[in-house]
Amino acid sequence: MPPYQVFCQTPDCKKPAQYKIAARWSDGQVSELKTYGLCCEACLTKSLLRARERYRACRLLPGETPEEPGIYLLQHGKRDQSLQRLVEKEATVTANI
Repeated sequence: MPPYQVFCQTPDCKKPAQYKIAARWSDGQVSELKTYGLCCEACLTKSLLRARERYRACRLLPGETPEEPGIYLLQHGKRDQSLQRLVEKEATVTANI
């Protein structure tokens, strides 16, 4: 299957997505990377803030253990389990808000 371009999910933004805003989640048996959105550099702060607001409003079932949403580098051909979390970029983004 040929690669395809993934675009920023921010309304009215047509730029290619560079980041995945996501959080590790588990119910005790299954673990996955829950996606909150895909975004470009310009929409990164807004997307991360919106994801963290949604995270705080989420109701959990017994046994669920979600992490706070973070920034992951989108890389073509890489599965969620191998995406790199950009902890330093998160610190920079959240320091400026």
